[in-house]
Amino acid sequence: MESKAVLRLARVSPRKARLVADLVRGRDVNEAIEILTFSKQKSAALIKGLLMSAVANAEYKASKSDRALDIDDLYISRITVDQGPVLRRFRPRARGMATPVRKKTSHITIELDTY
Repeated sequence: MESKAVLRLARVSPRKARLVADLVRGRDVNEAIEILTFSKQKSAALIKGLLMSAVANAEYKASKSDRALDIDDLYISRITVDQGPVLRRFRPRARGMATPVRKKTSHITIELDTY
C-alpha cells in the first residue's frame, strides 16, 4: 500500500535538506524516525514531521479500504527534495551599498510502501 506526503515552501536550503534525506532513503519507518529524532539538523525535524504525516496517510488509506496495515512493514520507497522559490532580501553594507541575501526554500516529498 502506497502513501505520500508533501511539504512545500520549507524554509531550509535544498542542499542541506538532501543530506538528511539521504540518511533515511530506503529505510523502514521505525528506523528512519529513530535516526531523525537524534539528528541535530533543522531539516531532520521537518522531515520527521512529514514522515509521521505519511504514516498517518497510510493508516487512513488502509482504514478507508478495509485493509489491515502493519506500520512495521512500511519503508521509505522514495524521498525527494526539490528547490522552491527563493526569497530575495538585501543587507546594507559599507559606503551605502547593498548585498543580496537569498533565502532558499524546499519542496520535500516522501512516498511510503510496504515490503
